[in-house]
Amino acid sequence: MKSTSTLYRYGLLLFCLFLTSISLLAQEEQQISEADLLAKELQNPVASLISVPFQFNYDWGFDPYNGSRMLLNIQPVVPLSISEDWNLIARVILPVIWQNDVVNTNSQFGLGDAVLSTFFSPKKPTAGGLTWGVGPVLLVPTATKALLGGEKFGIGPTVVALQQAGSLTIGALVNHTWSIAGDDNRSDVNATFVQPFIAKNFPGGYALSFNTELAQDWENDLTLGTINLTGSKVVSLGSQMASVFIGPRIPYGNANRADFGVRFGIALLFPK
Repeated sequence: MKSTSTLYRYGLLLFCLFLTSISLLAQEEQQISEADLLAKELQNPVASLISVPFQFNYDWGFDPYNGSRMLLNIQPVVPLSISEDWNLIARVILPVIWQNDVVNTNSQFGLGDAVLSTFFSPKKPTAGGLTWGVGPVLLVPTATKALLGGEKFGIGPTVVALQQAGSLTIGALVNHTWSIAGDDNRSDVNATFVQPFIAKNFPGGYALSFNTELAQDWENDLTLGTINLTGSKVVSLGSQMASVFIGPRIPYGNANRADFGVRFGIALLFPK
């Protein structure tokens, strides 16, 4: 028969193991809840969440040379509180392009033109649950080669509006840009960009999103768009939270476009 002191030590050990298990389960539940929250915030372009997405787009089958293009969009999003009721969200899209046999039978590599958007957005949704933001968009001629950009400086308005009901997000982002300076030998910019989107979140930080990115060049009467279906998952890389994503791209329009493509990447997340 075990002594009383031995039974006491065993009981204390089991009690400690029980407390440790409860603590681990609580931490796991907290991590899952944080992942779910971050996954939902990622569907909102004007959320109070600092993120740095690295979005890779690989498209192939460009006519007439069966060309291919790898496009890396570096897209930091930084929200700033400017008053008790308002946020200012700064968003940059800086493209890094490698293309082969797209505009001719040669290869080009370098930066494309950057797009800078600024949204003034209320911190709280409207009474009807609508979240919105409005501000200016700038087109900056940062392309390192003439075939990778338009060599024009442009400006215009941008607006985003969305509704989040439970795990569902529905919304759209629109901007229009006119060129105001740049190389007179290059075509003027008079372009509209429309991106309607819908996303569904699932427990564990998973999400499935569907959108179309449509660019209309009014100056040259050209339409170019892609239909994108993307699956994503919020993960923890050590102490760094991130979202990984992948999905197909289906091009359409009357401009020179690919036959098919794929989108994948990672977004580094910095919750406040």
